[in-house]
Amino acid sequence: MQLDETSIAIIHYLKDGRMPFKQIGDRLSLAEGTVRARVKKLKEEGVLQITGLVDPEALPDQSVVMVGVRVKDMDLVKKGEEFSKLRGVTSVCVVTGRYDLIVTVLLNTGYTILDFYTDEVSQITNVRSVETFVVYKSFDLKVPLSK
Repeated sequence: MQLDETSIAIIHYLKDGRMPFKQIGDRLSLAEGTVRARVKKLKEEGVLQITGLVDPEALPDQSVVMVGVRVKDMDLVKKGEEFSKLRGVTSVCVVTGRYDLIVTVLLNTGYTILDFYTDEVSQITNVRSVETFVVYKSFDLKVPLSK
């Protein structure tokens, strides 16, 4: 889906996730129903997700690791989708450079990086190598609460 100026403006007003559709409509000279319909369509098409995010450093007993992944084949989108379904994964990016994928993983005391590799990554075929980067301090990183 290609975003037009109106959808971008609506998304801009939804940055805090709590602004009422009526107020957005008033600011953009749109009917509340128009805003509601556009947001619904954006959500249905997977372009927009309204969710609460938190600084992982504020979560007790949680840590974030970034995992650089090199794969054996070049079906990077498929591999990215596979990694995105693994427990603890909050995001996956197909990238250029040394790695094919960068995976962000949220861990806790009951779910370690060893568990992630042993229980989850081991199930994915054609992984050439992985390298873990433990996040000690982040700036502006926000993650969804783990399940």
